[in-house]
Amino acid sequence: MARILGIESSCDETAAALVEDARRILSNVVSSQIDVHRKYGGVVPELASRAHLERIVPVVREACERAGLGYGEVDAIAVTQGPGLIGALLVGLTYAKAMAWALGKPLIGVNHLEGHVHAVLLEEKQKGAQAHTIEFPVVALVVSGGHTALYHVTRTLLPNGSDGFRYHYRLVGSTVDDAAGEAFDKVAKHLGLGYPGGPVIDRLAERGNPNTVAFTRPRIRHGRPHDFSFSGIKTAVVRYVERTGLGEEAERRAAFLRADPQTSPAELTSAHTRNLVASFQKAVVEDLVERTVAAADELGAQAVFVSGGVAANSLLRRTFTAECAKRGLPVFYPSVALSTDNAAMIAAAAYPKFLAGEFDDLELNASASLPLGV
Repeated sequence: MARILGIESSCDETAAALVEDARRILSNVVSSQIDVHRKYGGVVPELASRAHLERIVPVVREACERAGLGYGEVDAIAVTQGPGLIGALLVGLTYAKAMAWALGKPLIGVNHLEGHVHAVLLEEKQKGAQAHTIEFPVVALVVSGGHTALYHVTRTLLPNGSDGFRYHYRLVGSTVDDAAGEAFDKVAKHLGLGYPGGPVIDRLAERGNPNTVAFTRPRIRHGRPHDFSFSGIKTAVVRYVERTGLGEEAERRAAFLRADPQTSPAELTSAHTRNLVASFQKAVVEDLVERTVAAADELGAQAVFVSGGVAANSLLRRTFTAECAKRGLPVFYPSVALSTDNAAMIAAAAYPKFLAGEFDDLELNASASLPLGV
């Protein structure tokens, strides 16, 4: 039995969690910085770093208290090494290294993107006897505010007889410009809908007509066949707003929400704007689903994983479920709590490295653009 403390600080969530054998969450604490960044309409890196400094100690302490464990009862300390905001990463990594040194515990650096893949596995393992058997290889879509990446994932048994697996990743597609979640946030900001944009757009789109505005699908002339691009559709929304005069409504709404952030944007939004939002969401979701399913077909995947903050989008889940069902292809998602940035997924991703004895020394450094796989 291995109880791993995970620490996550790659962007604007300060998080710590205790996970046992990558299958049982003992605690999962997340301190959100949404209120810090809302007035700016996006994450301000310097403010994020300062907030992590203020919150890292109480968050780790609370995770251990909820799990009923003292620091010395932890078997290893896992921490996000990258990718992410370099200042934010350094806060979590420095704290984890100091803790590992003081307690004499193994230190395990984890790729944030791998954490999102293991969030899916952790979600299933928690079900115990009701868990589905997942066949590999799989195609995994990690889609969030900072990342849109598609991986071919395989696994092999560890050679040390531990009955554990080593996971292998091959990048088969990524965004060439904006991430999908970034596009949601930028469109929401332009429409004066507040931050973060993804959840607001998801709610408003339910009250709009997604067939009102036809957006042209991006054509990517260079790169991998399964690459994504969302800058064009974001620009198309901006031009549509300018052409139709929705900008004045957006300015009034933004001013009202600044004065009273507790007001629901839905109360301030016209049918015209709701239709635009629904059309935008539909275009992004269809692109994500079509490219992912095409990659799964091409690579002979036995399942599809969808993880990351945007994986909480209701239309994305419905569309993936429907398209994969047509092919008899299982599709797996984490719960909403495990879709967004959290430390439980970091602890789960560290478990195979723990079994293999792959530990890091105190020279471990953060990397803002840490790659996953080849």
